[in-house]
Amino acid sequence: MPYIDKKSRKAIEPELKALIKKLKTMPMEKVDGHINYCISTMMKELYKPSYFNYNRMMGVAACVQQELYRRLAAPYEDKKIKENGDVF
Repeated sequence: MPYIDKKSRKAIEPELKALIKKLKTMPMEKVDGHINYCISTMMKELYKPSYFNYNRMMGVAACVQQELYRRLAAPYEDKKIKENGDVF
């Protein structure tokens, strides 16, 4: 769950904002690969090789995907349904 307390956020936000700023300067067609590299490298460095940890990494990745859909994609789709009509 991405809802960490404010104190924890403050500890990592400067570096995170600097990384985002750097990624925003790149050509759009390269950003996805760079984001993938950053996430993959963080996971590789933070988790020791083991089946248990590989399962944890996959779970984190799945939760990130679900959270992005729930908080960003679904509300966008709901807006577009209102604008253009539902498919069903």
